[in-house]
Amino acid sequence: MSATQVDSALGGYIAHRLAFINCHSIFSVPGDFNLTLLDHLISHPSLSLIGCCNELNAGYAADGYARAKGVGACVVTFTVGGLSVINAIAGAYSENLPVICIVGGPNSNDYGTNRIIHHTIGETDFGQELRCFQNVTCYQAVINSLDDAHEQIDTAISTALKESKPVYISISCNLPALPHPTFAREPVPFFLAPSVSNQRSLETAVEETLEVLHKAVKPVLVGGPKLRVAKAQKAFVELADACGYPVAIMPSAKGQVPEQHPNFIGTYWGAVSTSFVSEIVESADVYVFIGPIFNDYSSVGYSLLVKTEKAIIVKPNRVNIGHGPSFGCVLMADYLTLLANRIKKNTTAMENYRRIYIPPGRPLKCGQGEALKVNVLFKHIQDMLTKDNAVIAETGDSWFNCQKLRLPEGCGYEFQMQYGSIGWAVGATLGYAQGAKDKRVIACIGDGSFQVTAQDVSTMIRNGQNTIIFLINNGGYTIEVEIHDGPYNVIKNWNYTGLVEAFHNGEGNCWTAKVKTEEDLVAAIATATGEKKDSLCFIEVIVHKDDTSKELLEWGSRVSAANSRPPNPQL
Repeated sequence: MSATQVDSALGGYIAHRLAFINCHSIFSVPGDFNLTLLDHLISHPSLSLIGCCNELNAGYAADGYARAKGVGACVVTFTVGGLSVINAIAGAYSENLPVICIVGGPNSNDYGTNRIIHHTIGETDFGQELRCFQNVTCYQAVINSLDDAHEQIDTAISTALKESKPVYISISCNLPALPHPTFAREPVPFFLAPSVSNQRSLETAVEETLEVLHKAVKPVLVGGPKLRVAKAQKAFVELADACGYPVAIMPSAKGQVPEQHPNFIGTYWGAVSTSFVSEIVESADVYVFIGPIFNDYSSVGYSLLVKTEKAIIVKPNRVNIGHGPSFGCVLMADYLTLLANRIKKNTTAMENYRRIYIPPGRPLKCGQGEALKVNVLFKHIQDMLTKDNAVIAETGDSWFNCQKLRLPEGCGYEFQMQYGSIGWAVGATLGYAQGAKDKRVIACIGDGSFQVTAQDVSTMIRNGQNTIIFLINNGGYTIEVEIHDGPYNVIKNWNYTGLVEAFHNGEGNCWTAKVKTEEDLVAAIATATGEKKDSLCFIEVIVHKDDTSKELLEWGSRVSAANSRPPNPQL
């Protein structure tokens, strides 16, 4: 469909470009500076405008949509909207997600006039919002002229796709309805010049790697979260098939590696790893980390027992071998594929793992009328999972409980480990479900996190989503309790099912349940997956405030120790 047929104004051009990159759902909050632009987005036949309750959730939803579809977009108003959405955009930046953040800006005639306008901090300088976004986006465009608007829009969108980071586009409110010759014809399709490896560097990196690996006795392979941004998941599996090594993942890489692979052993997360995984990884004489992020959370308070001299670190475009050589201009996927074609199989570490491995036990069934335990809840969630599901894990104890779920082939999984913004999951669930309509999303959200962003459950209902939300009500910020306890970690209890019923208000399909026992839970899951399979199902699970995973107890104490390190002596 041509731009001329649809809309030859600036707003139509933006709509056409978003549709072209398959970003078909746009998450928005209206404000007087973006209303005309929203008119044009709504009029495009292949775009849906999803109105959100606040800008923060619109940003989180664009984040979730980008995880499902490869790119997301949100539209807010100037400053009051922009500075509200910026936390979500920062999270997307940290997670390497291309999100197009569009802000309706002041009238183009007001720039440089010394006028004070509303939705600002009362200064004549309109650049404060732009300066804030410069630190959390990879490109910024301020469009207050039609002459170069198409160039700025195309550069912003293509940069987001190339860098896999958010971009910021501000559009003066008086421009979206105006035509321009550059919008009156079919725009040139986006073409991103493919990145290529330096062949000499690639060959040398693989040769040096093979020299190390072929001398090793019991090497291991560990997948990291940057497999996604490098688009190297398939190449990683090729290497896993060829090398024979045990295959582990870092916690934030869950969902990036098929857990049905015969050599998959679980999550490497230091002291809170899957059983027997840390022993295999940390006893290896060489560990190959593919796309890792080592931060205080993923390293359990900097307590990993791995040594740089034994590590091969593969980044999206660089390979580091121990303390020795580093090879730039080497794309991860190219490196992994070439390495897979030349590597000699070594199953020593895998054989060691099979000798020590003991299958995990299953939680004991709760007694009749006994209070429900968290581990029993997740036993039943595990039994629900199929290829037609995706799991969204909120920041908190759900990180640890969901990490232990064994994902069926094709089952999606998302969480936000690097940024760890509580409340992320509500908006992200909205966006992911909108982008992955072939899957039924199962979201695990704590009560404290839910209170931050609860409103957009109403948007899920409004848009006919059939997500299952398990609201884990344990009376507070449990993850914070295990790091540093205090009265501030206790929250006011809400009538959560009553709140969601108020959101429902008789419009759309929604069903709620409050469960306290295993029998209640079994009945609720049966209803949610049977009679109410086409409805949004909200299941409030009431558990004891001290009922946490053992991993959180260990992780919390180590992160607490890292946080409380005294200042270094000053000379």
